[in-house]
Amino acid sequence: MMKMIFIFFLFSILFPSYGFTQVYKWVDDKGNVYFSDDVTKIPDRYKKKTERVDSWEEKHEVKLEGDPATRKKSDDYRDLLGRGEEYWKHRVEEWRFRLKEAQEKNEQARIKYNELTERYNESKSSAERNQIRRQREQIKLEMDQYRNQIEEARIMLDKKIPEEVELYKAKQEWIK
Repeated sequence: MMKMIFIFFLFSILFPSYGFTQVYKWVDDKGNVYFSDDVTKIPDRYKKKTERVDSWEEKHEVKLEGDPATRKKSDDYRDLLGRGEEYWKHRVEEWRFRLKEAQEKNEQARIKYNELTERYNESKSSAERNQIRRQREQIKLEMDQYRNQIEEARIMLDKKIPEEVELYKAKQEWIK
């Protein structure tokens, strides 16, 4: 047992980054953010837009000030899970984007619904009116989905994210 511990210790000294994998990030057409440590799992159409995500160690290098005895790591404040300002700002930005996108889609659907209503009112053909009625019902369902997405985004921005900030002891100004 002691021999195995020694081998593991020696291995971790000789190959310190062996256990760390490279992480890749990409954003799909809908604005959803994805991460993967396997390049082959990234869809081909997003490979050109894929970013390599730096490891925590790379972002928080040891800063040398004066002589080597005064070496310090970055003293950036972190929440209880080690996440910093960038994580929280990105999280809020993502939900604001989702909110804006759902609002825009809802408005477009509302305009289309109103146009269909005008066509319905002007139509004299019962077959055409039935077709327009079905289209309006479909648009109404889409509008309900968009309203649910808007509500979800508002709850996240106004309630859940601030609760998480408090729970994980992050700084409130990071989500402003």
